[in-house]
Amino acid sequence: MDYLPLLVLAGSVALLMYGMKVMSEGLQKMAGSKLRQVLGKMTTNRFTGLLTGAFITTSIQSSTATTVMTVSFVSAGLLTLTQAISVIMGANIGTTATAWIMVLGGSGNYMQYVVYAAIVVGIACIYSNKRRNLGEFIMGLALLLLGLTTLSANAKGMHLDQNVAVQEFFGKLSSWGYGSYLLFLFIGGVLTCSVQSSAAIMAITMTLCSAGVLDIYMGIALVMGENIGTTVTSNVVALSASTQARRAAMAHMVFNVFGVIWIFSIFPYFVDFVCWMVGCDPHSQTQDKSILTVVLAAFHTSFNVCNVLILIWFIKPLERLVCKIISPKANTEEDESRLTYIGGGLLSTAELSILEAKKEVNVFATRCHKMFRFVPELLHTEKGEDFNKLFTRIEKYENITDNMEVQIADYLNKVSEGRLSAESKTEIQHMMKQVSELESIGDSCYNLARTIRRRRQNSPNEDFTEKQYEHVHNMFELVDQSLTQMEHIVKSPDASVADVNKSMNVENEINNYRKQLKNQNVDDINNRLYNYQLGVYYMDLISECEKLGDYVVNVIECTGLLKK
Repeated sequence: MDYLPLLVLAGSVALLMYGMKVMSEGLQKMAGSKLRQVLGKMTTNRFTGLLTGAFITTSIQSSTATTVMTVSFVSAGLLTLTQAISVIMGANIGTTATAWIMVLGGSGNYMQYVVYAAIVVGIACIYSNKRRNLGEFIMGLALLLLGLTTLSANAKGMHLDQNVAVQEFFGKLSSWGYGSYLLFLFIGGVLTCSVQSSAAIMAITMTLCSAGVLDIYMGIALVMGENIGTTVTSNVVALSASTQARRAAMAHMVFNVFGVIWIFSIFPYFVDFVCWMVGCDPHSQTQDKSILTVVLAAFHTSFNVCNVLILIWFIKPLERLVCKIISPKANTEEDESRLTYIGGGLLSTAELSILEAKKEVNVFATRCHKMFRFVPELLHTEKGEDFNKLFTRIEKYENITDNMEVQIADYLNKVSEGRLSAESKTEIQHMMKQVSELESIGDSCYNLARTIRRRRQNSPNEDFTEKQYEHVHNMFELVDQSLTQMEHIVKSPDASVADVNKSMNVENEINNYRKQLKNQNVDDINNRLYNYQLGVYYMDLISECEKLGDYVVNVIECTGLLKK
């Protein structure tokens, strides 16, 4: 048996998948933040959300990437679940463009000349730093088309339509009526889950149909299975994500499963209708089989468009359904020891992974602020049991901040190994510095708690004076203001200069207040208002607050709003 055609088949599919990946990454790098801005702003209602999802998916040729971005915005609170569902519906329409690219790219002997010309242009752009991302897109498109043309030519060379064994195999599988449709639906879903690329399975389906070995009805059943298979992948990825993220992924699956159910109720009639639109006789044995690739692409588009036209009016009921299917996770402190947005691996591209890391840094800043607010409470906790519980809680948060720093930094290191634009590399450097400074804020909060505990243990019969308490409270209030401003600026990197100046003014107040209290502390000790050791504990609290304020400014500087 000659295994060379099988090797060429596997190689051409792999080339197609890699080309799709490179093309999608190149487009996302070129658009990057602009696509995220479009997604964030153009979702005012269900129809604009639909158009936005279709536009972005058509542009980047990746419904998965669009879904990931959408889920990210839902998790961050920038999009509601209702808006996300409309965008995902649009993504289903946008992804049908891939099939039409395959129809055009897999036909015609002239395509090889287009491919090699595109490779030349792509290489030239890649070696030009200014057009590197454009070059990656062109090179990815060229590899995709090369994979398609090789796959098509190899299928013709194998003469599958003359292979009796192949004909009998598919003939038996296609002889069970609706049972055959369900079997091919299942096969399409399993294959898509296995290779995690609906485009690759679509290409193989088109090849088998155009070679005359696979009936168009069975081919379309495979396509429907691919639609379900690609949603299984996103749901598996979302298992460790937030509740809203899992709901968005589930909405995607419910949407596609509903479409398959109603299509199956009228399956032969709908396929015949699509064939009539294309001008194809599904039962003819003499017509050119290459037209079946057009039928597959037309069905894929018609199926998704009709499904959207039906469900676009039922977004609210769909939202209620997925909310019932997926109940919210319990919000416990144990959950805070795990990262919220970063899952088990990198996302489809390094650029999207950066978006996830940014949101994780936002969570880090919020947890540091929450940790600090336990300190004033600890200062006034008198009962020994309550004091120990609260101190243990602060100690636990200190461990959380240590773990978050390590996990986010490790994730960013992995992201930096990918192909990144210069702007993205700078963003990663800023975030690496941010997580280091945020961890230092956690250390400062823990140091404050330890100072309070030392004062309590070593001087149980002595307490701060009313004036000392007043000064410590004032300092805590200033630090809390600085942390609040830091949270706002980290979450909104485009914050105004006025916001940054406000943070700097608070920092200056902290520094000046610390100097004032330091001088006053010497006078108060000399005047015997309190003993020297109590003054040490007092100034340790004030000085640690001043250090914490410095760390806050460092975090703000890392946003790029300030120059060191």
